[in-house]
Amino acid sequence: MKKVGILGGTFNPPHIGHLIMANEAFDALSLDEVRFMPNAIAPHKQLVDDASMENRLRMVEIAIEPYEHFKIEAIELMLGGVSYTYHTMVELVKREPDVQFYFIIGGDMIDSLHTWYKIEELVQLVQFVGLKRPGTQSSTTYDVKVIEAPEIDLSSTLIRRRLKEGSTLKFLLPDGVESYIREEGLYGTR
Repeated sequence: MKKVGILGGTFNPPHIGHLIMANEAFDALSLDEVRFMPNAIAPHKQLVDDASMENRLRMVEIAIEPYEHFKIEAIELMLGGVSYTYHTMVELVKREPDVQFYFIIGGDMIDSLHTWYKIEELVQLVQFVGLKRPGTQSSTTYDVKVIEAPEIDLSSTLIRRRLKEGSTLKFLLPDGVESYIREEGLYGTR
């Protein structure tokens, strides 16, 4: 059975922490691939200064391009509307019944798993994989396979703030992502 990791998120913008999480899960679980799944509208986040869906998708494509074991999963962008992981995973399992899905989350999402839409049903569809994050408890009563990995305190919020302030982003964004952001004038860089 094929083993596929799913790393969902707004990726607004994607940063080096996303790549590290995906790669740590890929290695620890001997996955066949990890798919980055940008959501259309996140149920847990209300963001200002959003990049468009097209911008976010393009930034993820740029970020993962050098890594053959990383792919794009655009199902939530195609479905549109608020992206609930439960609905998405029902569709993916139906589309690919021969795949075992591993849903990769950070410590903050581990802590809030009890608030997820249809979580009782969702844990029957996927194996959650958690990576601890500084400042979180990284604990839940749900079945989450926590893997040992470097804890990175990096967020898209920090990246957006630094872009506005004109602060350094060296080593925080994947190659090409900062250039794309500036070329497109995203996050107040015009």
